[in-house]
Amino acid sequence: MSRAWAVFRTGAGFALLEHARNRLALVLVVGYIPLWLTLEHWFVTPVPARFLLRASGRIVTVDGSHLTMVSGAINTVTLIVGFMMFMTTFKALAFDRRLALAGYPRPCLLLSKVIAMTVVSALIAAYATAVVCWYWDPVRPLLLALGVFTAAVGYGGIGILLGAFLRSDLAGLFVIIMASLLDTMLQNPMSNTGADKEGLQLLPLYGPTQVAVAAGFTHSVTPYGHLLLGPAWFLAMWLLGAAAFFARTRNHLPAPSAPPTPSLPTGRTA
Repeated sequence: MSRAWAVFRTGAGFALLEHARNRLALVLVVGYIPLWLTLEHWFVTPVPARFLLRASGRIVTVDGSHLTMVSGAINTVTLIVGFMMFMTTFKALAFDRRLALAGYPRPCLLLSKVIAMTVVSALIAAYATAVVCWYWDPVRPLLLALGVFTAAVGYGGIGILLGAFLRSDLAGLFVIIMASLLDTMLQNPMSNTGADKEGLQLLPLYGPTQVAVAAGFTHSVTPYGHLLLGPAWFLAMWLLGAAAFFARTRNHLPAPSAPPTPSLPTGRTA
């Protein structure tokens, strides 16, 4: 047990260190999130917007600029976490294969990256929520942070999957940007008048958006089921990426041989 814990702790430490060395991601966190939310606060008209809150089965009328800030927080966090997990998976894939070939336990290697992603997603979601709270007062900021966190986790899984299959960092970045922008735009009635149509429930940001809007504008609606949709997307994407990783790597260390069976002396019976 102590060896497994040491291996897992080492893997998680190196995964967190790799995220900390991603200077572009750090710049995006520190600068892009407040810049994007500030521009939305300044330039989006505070007109009433009707949002279908499926957790309660009713339409709520909210401030359009505040709703756009909620969508902006989700969009920026998913872009950054998806990008970070894609680059981590993409750049470390060859090294992770060598570790697996040398006998490093693959489950510990994969789980350590999940722990690192969870920590990073929680920190970035908390930071984005704090920026939102600087401009207005959501009804339940902790639940809002949790909704943004589930969005980050979902796109973190998508980043892992893309990093396991794509062969170009530019292609991965393009896919993550376009997917996050389109997903966020379709969920927001300020940019999509058909945001109440059926079928949007199949998109990764449906659950997190429902949670975030309920947290920002209502006192009693808590969409517990929608909280699981972001992690469910992560689990599905992570399982596909892990299956690809296990298929491409195997342990080359010799298997321990069984001890030789003692033979009876010649001419004697048991």
